[in-house]
Amino acid sequence: MHPIFSQIRRLALYLLAWIPIAGMLAYLLTIPGGITVREAVILSFPLSLVYAFICLSSWYSCRGTPLEKFGLGRLIATQLTAALIASIVWAFAAAGLASSLSRMPAFAGLSRRFRPEIPIIFGSGLLLYLLSVTFYYIIIAVELSRDAEARVMQASVLARDAELKALKAQVNPHFLFNSLNSISALTTSDSAKAREMCILLGDFLRRTLGLGEKTAIPLEEELSLIHAFLAVEKVRFGARIQMEESIDKSALDVPVPPLLLQPLVENAVVHGIANLVEGGWIRLSIQSRDGEVSIVVENRFDPEAPARRRNGVGLANVRQRLQTRYGNRASFAVKAEAESYRVALTFPAERKLQNT
Repeated sequence: MHPIFSQIRRLALYLLAWIPIAGMLAYLLTIPGGITVREAVILSFPLSLVYAFICLSSWYSCRGTPLEKFGLGRLIATQLTAALIASIVWAFAAAGLASSLSRMPAFAGLSRRFRPEIPIIFGSGLLLYLLSVTFYYIIIAVELSRDAEARVMQASVLARDAELKALKAQVNPHFLFNSLNSISALTTSDSAKAREMCILLGDFLRRTLGLGEKTAIPLEEELSLIHAFLAVEKVRFGARIQMEESIDKSALDVPVPPLLLQPLVENAVVHGIANLVEGGWIRLSIQSRDGEVSIVVENRFDPEAPARRRNGVGLANVRQRLQTRYGNRASFAVKAEAESYRVALTFPAERKLQNT
């Protein structure tokens, strides 16, 4: 659609812009002295209104001869030809208007006195048409630039979503692998617990089934998934797992990537509780302040236990997902001291859920 006709406001502003042009044209017509100021004004304003609409047609010639597809010579020839035709039409319209006015007693002889002014009309029309062509080429260039930016932005969003889905896909298989190993171990020692663990594992997987279509869920739902995960692990470890929570309720509605915290709690179980005969604790702290959410997962571990790879798939996944979603606005830190292992992360407290 024509950019001027797309909005009434734009058309009104465009026509208003022709008022000073009409004034300049009236001034040019009075310079030779053959036409009075009154006659020049009466001629220039309706002529300017007519030519304002004629110049609107240059938009279509600009669209039909885009700069990126046609050579400079062809562009000049095309637009100059269109400008000549428009100027000739305008000159004939001006002569016709002068002839019509000259039939009135108040404007007797205007047609004859106006003839020497026709070159001024023609030259002005040529210049104004070429200016309108330049204006529309600028508009087209701006539109192309915006379209290119929009495509780049869309590609960036699609790439980010694809990466988030790929990283998220690593979580369930990783947890499932560890859980199946646990069930396998329990089948020989406690078949009842193995069956219970299978039921709880199935319930957890059902709850996570729809998360593949989401880029974010409320933090409250994420906590519920953690509790479902721990229910599976408590079948194996029983009272050896002690979970302590300090939750800022104002943070519960903040959206987070699904299964963001589960790998941290799983890491605490695998690398902490599993190596302690007497069991241990896991502390989860969630605070919201100054537009940021701060989450700390800390657990007891045995520093004398055989060294195991700590920054595996789980922690790397969390770090990458934070970086992908929040960029430099998020932080991720791991610290081991004495008999505790601490993972801390912060990210912006966005309040609007974004679903894919």
